[in-house]
Amino acid sequence: MSGVQLDFIPKFEQSERIKVLEARNQELGTNGMRQYGTYGDHRCWLNIGPFPKMEELPSVKNGYKMTAEQWGEDYEFMLDNMEPHIYPCETVVGEIYWEMICLRTCGPSGWTMAPNADEIRAKIEKANELGGGTSAYGHTCPDPEILLKKGFGKLLEEIRANIKKYTDLCNERRARYLRGLEHVCLGCIHYIERYADLAEKLAAEATDADEKARFEKIAACCRNVSVNAPKDFYEAVQLLQFAILFDRATGHGNGYGRMDLYMYPFYKAGIEDGTLTRESAREYIAEMYMKLRGQFFSFGGRLEDGSDATNEMSWVALEAYDLVGDYNNLGVMWHSDMDPDYYDYACDVLARHGECIPVLINWDIMHDSILRSGVPQSDAWKVVYSGCQWYCLPGLEWCGHDTSSINVVRPMLRALKRAAADDVADFETMYDYYEQELHVTMQAFQEAEAAIDRVRGEAQPEMFTSLISHGPIERGIDMTGPRGVDYQNTSLNICGIPNVGDSFLAIKKLVFDQKKYSLQEVVAACENDWADNEIMRQRFLNQPKYGNGLSEPDDMYVRVATSMQEVAEGYVNQRGGQPMRPSLYAFMTHLEGKDTFPATPDGRHNGEVLAHGINPQAGASKRGLIPMANSASSADMRRFQGGSIQVDIQPKFFDGKENRYAYIRDFSAGFFKNGGMQLNIHIMDLKKLEDAMDHPEKPEYRNLVVRVTGYCARFITMSRAYQEDFISRVNYSSMS
Repeated sequence: MSGVQLDFIPKFEQSERIKVLEARNQELGTNGMRQYGTYGDHRCWLNIGPFPKMEELPSVKNGYKMTAEQWGEDYEFMLDNMEPHIYPCETVVGEIYWEMICLRTCGPSGWTMAPNADEIRAKIEKANELGGGTSAYGHTCPDPEILLKKGFGKLLEEIRANIKKYTDLCNERRARYLRGLEHVCLGCIHYIERYADLAEKLAAEATDADEKARFEKIAACCRNVSVNAPKDFYEAVQLLQFAILFDRATGHGNGYGRMDLYMYPFYKAGIEDGTLTRESAREYIAEMYMKLRGQFFSFGGRLEDGSDATNEMSWVALEAYDLVGDYNNLGVMWHSDMDPDYYDYACDVLARHGECIPVLINWDIMHDSILRSGVPQSDAWKVVYSGCQWYCLPGLEWCGHDTSSINVVRPMLRALKRAAADDVADFETMYDYYEQELHVTMQAFQEAEAAIDRVRGEAQPEMFTSLISHGPIERGIDMTGPRGVDYQNTSLNICGIPNVGDSFLAIKKLVFDQKKYSLQEVVAACENDWADNEIMRQRFLNQPKYGNGLSEPDDMYVRVATSMQEVAEGYVNQRGGQPMRPSLYAFMTHLEGKDTFPATPDGRHNGEVLAHGINPQAGASKRGLIPMANSASSADMRRFQGGSIQVDIQPKFFDGKENRYAYIRDFSAGFFKNGGMQLNIHIMDLKKLEDAMDHPEKPEYRNLVVRVTGYCARFITMSRAYQEDFISRVNYSSMS
């Protein structure tokens, strides 16, 4: 990495086969084949151009219908027109070239052709104006174990049995959904069968004995897993690879649960009967990692009885990343009793690669948060890290993660205007106005979400995800529909909490306590971007700030966050009457500050981005990393659906130090014991990143991987705005 990151010290030597696969993977990530717009190379599908048979797509040929049945027909048609390819040296096969959001005429917002589309549009516009962002999609977590245990053939039998049941009971709506799911299942079977056909053809043509054996191995595997459950570890990896591709073809990224738990029986059986070695298992998993983008796996956590869930597969899954590095989204779920050697290894991998992989998550907090929401322990122990900073119950929950959001800066600005107009005399009255405005925003958000929820299961179903979840086949309801799965909370990204907390503390001190300024002056100064008021701005800017481990700003941050949580949980969704659950994180909502938010009383200028999640506002953290982490753990994270801090450390911090991992281990364990939820830790040189922005052609920057918000991407494939946001973070040179 030529000084961008720590000097990389490999633990495992790559075979020649893995070297070939890694070179192809890196080329795809930098030549635009896997590039995902402004976000970087975030998708797993290869960009070979538009779908070539759009005129024959059922929804185009026969006219668009807002039904899950036609959605399934389109999905099957899409998979039927994906040509199979088997590349040199690979044994884990499969690629996709399109997602459903590229094909369906309504685009990514499935509701745009719904009967109530005008109502939805109007309600979304109103919510957006008030600070609410709606229309979330994906980022849940199916249960891959369903497919690994049953195979596609058994799932198809269950679908057809339930079609008959609902047809006999004259419930056409549910039967129609299942007919769509039948198309989805058949499309998957046909896709895998074509890989078996191709491998058999290549085997027959091969003159090299090793190549012939490789093709025969692929053919036998694909022929079996096209309909049956896998019979060994290799087949389980291949079927998991197919499942993730099929799920991603739905049009979004998801988490895929605790791989170390559901893959362990296959691993254990192979080791015991001598058909598998730890090295070969590591290579199979590494192959799969290199073909996927934007997918999340979790390792560790606890079992139902509270004991440590770490097993030998936990090690192998992390070793596979260590073998190839590069782009991945992996999470290690810490808890107070976990295997210390495994956690040391996780921190060692993170320190040596420097790419924020694995993410470190507090399983105990996730578990308690799920319990707090009313989930029984029989399900709560299954909780997993499922993407960015979200978590959920695999195959049991659809929370509308992703882009549903509340930006609390808007209600704050409205409250300040009202308080200034009414000339309120005390801080508490002004804060009451703020909580009233939170209700206004939440009401608008709830109404917009309810309008979408009435059609979501037909307009924008997530059918493959539903295929391997608990409930949709039996109930004939998509997991996005009412009671499609048991748990239907709505997850809300909350943006701007640090800005509002810092703004309120500054106002409390300078307006109400010291009476240096009036609220009217504050509102006017912010609306005019502090024009001719630089001395005033400096006073507001230099008030105590969240992110420094100081009690006053941290207490205000906690108060603002708790207000949002209490208000949000008073609202329920249309899908199952289940509550809105705030998450102290923003995907990219904080970047909206550049265009849509005026200056704020924390001293921020119009045009500056907002604080990213629960990280302090850029430039506010002055006292070092540990005080910042103490601030971030000051709120009771059991009240929230998640909340991560981004930590960026200069490589020079580790100069001359041995056992680098120990610094990561001690810092993260202390953060978690203090109540922290999630750590995204980079070890990057800031000046090198700045150079990479201006000189992406330099070879040393070609495969520079960073965590943007909750996902990874190659730095040089990201837009300039996203690169600038990334390097604006505090780059710590010490832990203190």
